[in-house]
Amino acid sequence: MFRKYVLPRLIHIFYFLLSRSWRVTVVESKALKDDISHKKPSIFAIWHGDELVMISLTRRYNVCTLTSTSSDGELMDFVLRKMGMKTARGSSSKKAISGLKALIRLARNGFTPVFAVDGPRGPYKKIKPGVFEMAKLTKANIYAAGVASSKSYVFEKAWNKAYLPHFFAKVVIVWSEPLKLEEIKDPREDWLKVELQKNFDAAQQLAVQHLAEQCGEC
Repeated sequence: MFRKYVLPRLIHIFYFLLSRSWRVTVVESKALKDDISHKKPSIFAIWHGDELVMISLTRRYNVCTLTSTSSDGELMDFVLRKMGMKTARGSSSKKAISGLKALIRLARNGFTPVFAVDGPRGPYKKIKPGVFEMAKLTKANIYAAGVASSKSYVFEKAWNKAYLPHFFAKVVIVWSEPLKLEEIKDPREDWLKVELQKNFDAAQQLAVQHLAEQCGEC
């Protein structure tokens, strides 16, 4: 009873209050601004671990995501929906096809998928081809996120090194230049991972630089 009904609501209230205290700066590439302006399909690529920050952008971007069918996934699904995110239930081992189809339907209805590219079980920060398959099916550009926080609590025992910025922390989120798959025949080609990794690295470097500049002004 507590885990199913009470705990999700407590987590939602805590996260809502915590995220509202963050001083968030979002840096968008010109290409992303153009895609948003012209309502072109996009996919937001993130690393596992960054998702607890990225949830705070739910209403800004009208996003959707795939959540696990496990008990932990059910808890997360409740919190995400309360934050305004559309979700599809599925995982790599159970209901994978139905979950992906539901996510594609949401994308075609104007929602922007958020894709943890090293999921669902890692290895940590090792890109898997699912995001490219999704992009090819939805004809979407892929934008990688770089995230930096002035002070965070890190869940060291978690495989994905998930973290939560402290109350009133400064948070910088940078979106990369787009990775386009218009002419790609095989979304499992290795060079795609290399290019997306470069975009992640560039966005992360910019996020760290922006944060350093902000903290230098304090």
